Amino acid sequence: LRRHDPEGLLKMPDAGWDWINRCEGPFKQALDRTKYATRYPDADPEAERAKAAAHLAALDAQIGTYIFDTPSLADMAIAPFVRQFAFIDKPWFDAQPWPQLQAWLDRFLTSQAFAAVMDKYPQWAEGDAPTVFPA
Repeated sequence: LRRHDPEGLLKMPDAGWDWINRCEGPFKQALDRTKYATRYPDADPEAERAKAAAHLAALDAQIGTYIFDTPSLADMAIAPFVRQFAFIDKPWFDAQPWPQLQAWLDRFLTSQAFAAVMDKYPQWAEGDAPTVFPA
């Protein structure tokens, strides 16, 4: 993006990097301990969900149409993690008082850009031949 940023994704306030770091750090840790609770037997998944929810409540307060005035790298970096958390328990997520966050996530999920990178492929099964690419 430093060489070619046609959508201006790097044009964001410095706070964008803080949001990204908070998402990749404390939020991702809480997300993993919620979604993959059996991998973390010493963690309380409900307490971890509450930690993630606090992060998302703060994000909801920050969001207008986007995290900042225009789409930025922060939106693109954070949305996949929010999507992953939302689909742990979508009815629960949808019932939360986060209208800005929910609308923002919905715009992301229904965007052409998201559709373009989320092609569906047949599920690989044991014994399938690997794809061989020409040299």
